[in-house]
Amino acid sequence: MIWVYAGVGLAVAGLVPLVLLGVRVVVAARRLADEIERATSRLEPVQARLDAVIGASRRREG
Repeated sequence: MIWVYAGVGLAVAGLVPLVLLGVRVVVAARRLADEIERATSRLEPVQARLDAVIGASRRREG
């Protein structure tokens, strides 16, 4: 019976690092999503101005 307990203990001990690494991946993904959101919010006004300039330039050429 001790072998069953030892086997279950080793299985649980083997899952702990996987769970910890999984948590780290989720946290990193959330931070990356936040960083992308910040970058997008900073770039949107610049993109709008650039689109306006390009549109005006094309109207003058066309």
